[in-house]
Amino acid sequence: MTTTRTDPLAFLADEVDALRRDHLYRALKVMSSEQGPEVELDGRRVISLSSNDYLGLTHHPRMKAAAERAVREYGVGSGAVRTIAGTMSLHEELEAELAAFKGTEAVLTFQSGFTANTGVIPAITDERDLIVSDQLNHASIIDGMRLSKAPRKVYPHADVEGLRAVLTQARERGREDSGHQGEPYRLILVVTDGVFSMDGDIAPLPGIVSAAEQAGAAVFVDDAHASGVLGRNGRGTVDHFGLTGRVAIQVGTLSKAVGALGGYVAGPAALREWLTQRSRPFLFSTSHPPAVVQACREAIRIMQEEPGLQERLWANTDRFKAELTRLGFDTGSSETPITPVIVGTAESGIRFSERLLEEGVFATSVVYPTVPLDRARLRTIVTAALTDEHLDRALGAFDRVGRELGLIAG
Repeated sequence: MTTTRTDPLAFLADEVDALRRDHLYRALKVMSSEQGPEVELDGRRVISLSSNDYLGLTHHPRMKAAAERAVREYGVGSGAVRTIAGTMSLHEELEAELAAFKGTEAVLTFQSGFTANTGVIPAITDERDLIVSDQLNHASIIDGMRLSKAPRKVYPHADVEGLRAVLTQARERGREDSGHQGEPYRLILVVTDGVFSMDGDIAPLPGIVSAAEQAGAAVFVDDAHASGVLGRNGRGTVDHFGLTGRVAIQVGTLSKAVGALGGYVAGPAALREWLTQRSRPFLFSTSHPPAVVQACREAIRIMQEEPGLQERLWANTDRFKAELTRLGFDTGSSETPITPVIVGTAESGIRFSERLLEEGVFATSVVYPTVPLDRARLRTIVTAALTDEHLDRALGAFDRVGRELGLIAG
């Protein structure tokens, strides 16, 4: 007897076809050069407005030299997870330097900012606790909450009064789970991005911290897009607002402005110790290779010794935003180098991005489900590595293509 075998994953091809039909499919762009202000993309040289390399450190000579020295001295990999044989002196030195940089007792590094959030949130919360989250928090925070047994409540984006209302209700009513109704929560954790990755606005952190303190809650800030960008020498939003010592947990990234790879959590020493025992991404993932660790250490030094990089980043940002606004583009509520150019439909966003690429400018389109259906956009980031000539050429392309497509007045 013979049976006909079918492909149980055949439905995925139909799903991909549906994405293409609805203009929601995003093809991967392939670079064949180092990251920088200009990149080789699909065989052509273009200006990049799509990188998270805020300070241009991915190709900084000091970073390259540090990575090369590490490979020669320590090899290409650590060989194990941190709790077995994968903790090298380099890892602990980087963590000590990051703790000093952030003004906290301790730091623990993770393989990425995403794994930091999914590793920390479920490790420190359970059904006895409550997580209170901003409506537009990053996907890694959302996934971290999903992995936790703690109930969660969402407050309207950047709405401090909305947060206060949630916290007041939580304190007055207590736990809502069966058998424990009315009991006080062990921990109320208020979680927010420092800079929101799609709109580029900054969390109203002073108000958030004040509301949390009044309710006896702890604040958790994901500073991925503020690391290297805001605060003294890029220390982040907590430093930017002068709130050092008042935020319980800070998550940062080593993959964006730092120019390498990884994430970290900064906070009390007891937090670090607990995470080394219970955080699953930390326990079950091989540690960073020596070249990455040493590059990150060098980046922290560069950020403090070369403040002109941060100054250039902001000068480029201010000019780019002002010119886009003058041309008539909608850049939303952005306050940082993340500058969305909001165009409406997914089809418009994708077409705009494609035409700019033909004009020599790489600006990625972002569509649903990352942003609402009617808020498709190009998500641009100007970096410190861009010259005035790069900005002139990019803005000229935005002007020409925007008028051609009817996105701005002709």
